[in-house]
Amino acid sequence: MAQSALSIASLVVFLALPGGALAEKIPYAQSEIVPPTPEWSARVEAAAPAQATVEAEKRKLLVFSLLTGYDHKVIPHVNRVLELLGDKTGAFEATITVDIEDLRPERLAEYDVLVLNNNCSIGPRRNLFLDELERNPRYADLTAEQRQARSDALEQSLLAFVSDGKGLVALHGAPTLLNDSEAFTGMVGGAFDYHPPNQEVTVRPVDEAHPLVAAFRGKGPFVHRDEPYCFKGAYEKLDFRPLLSMDVEGIEDPEERVGALPRYVAWIKPYGKGRVFYCSPSHFPESYESPTMLQFLLDGIQYAAGDLECDDSTP
Repeated sequence: MAQSALSIASLVVFLALPGGALAEKIPYAQSEIVPPTPEWSARVEAAAPAQATVEAEKRKLLVFSLLTGYDHKVIPHVNRVLELLGDKTGAFEATITVDIEDLRPERLAEYDVLVLNNNCSIGPRRNLFLDELERNPRYADLTAEQRQARSDALEQSLLAFVSDGKGLVALHGAPTLLNDSEAFTGMVGGAFDYHPPNQEVTVRPVDEAHPLVAAFRGKGPFVHRDEPYCFKGAYEKLDFRPLLSMDVEGIEDPEERVGALPRYVAWIKPYGKGRVFYCSPSHFPESYESPTMLQFLLDGIQYAAGDLECDDSTP
């Protein structure tokens, strides 16, 4: 795509689909993801909602952006999006961290919502805490048993944070933080299975009447480039309220498994006294230039914070 076309990626294009429906189409993303530029940040800020959907006290978000495995280059863009959303709407203040010590109970207690930003771990073990405890020199004196105990304690800290009444927002690759943990992936709603190659993906609201998909209402499907994530484990129970699904027809899928289950890419669920919002879109920064996607993300955060009340029961 020509650079001139990419420079207007913040514009939402509407095109006719078969049957006369309209789709909100995000201009095709670049393959090479570059760090956030001031120009990109300005487009996101302009597209972001002017105010919070629900007026409430200003919430405190902890955005955990550590990775040990696959590096999603969109991580710094997500950090910036959350800062801009919070600053513009006044709904929350985002603090960014890559320190696992910030996930200890006494530090998490300072926050209302924990955001897990693409925390991919190393396979096949898929335990980011153990990865960090083994690779970071500050933990060099710990024995293997002590590292395992620390990892277990951090996982319990996350589970207790949410079950005791706080909020969790998991974005894109976040489930792989502890992908083999039944407790953690059960809280999130599923474990990562695989994804076909990144490609143009069509996303639709599952129930247009639900308040958390209000941003998509009346706009038809949302078409953007993404990694079409597929899940396993706890996901197979479908123990959540689905918000968005992707069209599997036409997806390039070398493994030919994408149509085996309903393919939801965003959902909410209660966990104990708390709330969980999972959102797979998106792998590419261009998707976050959409006012629709930014509004959806804001509403999901306000749900997780307990400010936007809605039906989160399993259909």
